[in-house]
Amino acid sequence: MVTNQTIPPLEDELGDVLEKAMHRAGLTDESLAERSGVRAGRILDAIDYRSDLTPDELRRLAATLGLNEVGLCALGAGQYPQPAIGPLPFCVWPLRMPHGIGVANAYLVGECGSDRAVLFDTGAGIGALEAVWPRSIRRLDAVFLTHVEPEHAGGLCEIVERFEVQAAFVPQGATAPCGRPAGEGEKKTFGPLEITVFATPGHAAAHNCYLLRAPAARTGGTLLISGDLVFAGSAGGGYFSHEQQRLNLRRVLHAVPPATIIAPGHGPLTTVENELRYNPFVV
Repeated sequence: MVTNQTIPPLEDELGDVLEKAMHRAGLTDESLAERSGVRAGRILDAIDYRSDLTPDELRRLAATLGLNEVGLCALGAGQYPQPAIGPLPFCVWPLRMPHGIGVANAYLVGECGSDRAVLFDTGAGIGALEAVWPRSIRRLDAVFLTHVEPEHAGGLCEIVERFEVQAAFVPQGATAPCGRPAGEGEKKTFGPLEITVFATPGHAAAHNCYLLRAPAARTGGTLLISGDLVFAGSAGGGYFSHEQQRLNLRRVLHAVPPATIIAPGHGPLTTVENELRYNPFVV
């Protein structure tokens, strides 16, 4: 069960997606214009959030940039599909904290009715977490970081100390105090939760996603804590490696059940099935 299904806005608008795709392809507005036949001024307007690109222009840009045409056109129309979020065999508390002009997400996951949970990412710090922390959760079994960036990993040591956390995990290769490395294929169990690690470098050199399931539950699905690998309608920038980001995005989305709920580092919840069908970066 997701305790708060208030839907925040998408992390990226059309212009953000185009800019990320241009960086990935190594194209400027002028070279993209030359290849796509869409005027550079029209592309720059879209990047500056003044887009009135036509469906035909969006299709040409999608073909040139190697993007999912259906999803890009949906973003351009302001109608990107957002799926219904189905039941889970555990409770999820999305912790949404202001970050710049947007929001960064952390998540608590635990057995419904219990005062214990596992925390995924720590936001900008303990102060930001306290502002959105559910009163019912008083103990932490573990903390997992998807990657070490200020809006996702702030205050890790303070959290470990405050809750006397015995197990704090970070991606292998990450430089983070108070955390021990967790790598590809490792499984951790806390109460009813089984957590499988996917190493997904690309956005950062050290980045993990975590697949959560409750093996003993008779019903309910799985949850993917995706960090900045994938968002509803977009993906994290490939600041470490565009190619690894692209390969890991496809690998993970095809490795987990299609009904898996995605809990991203920014923006609303979505599902693997939805992003496989519509996400501009999944082709």
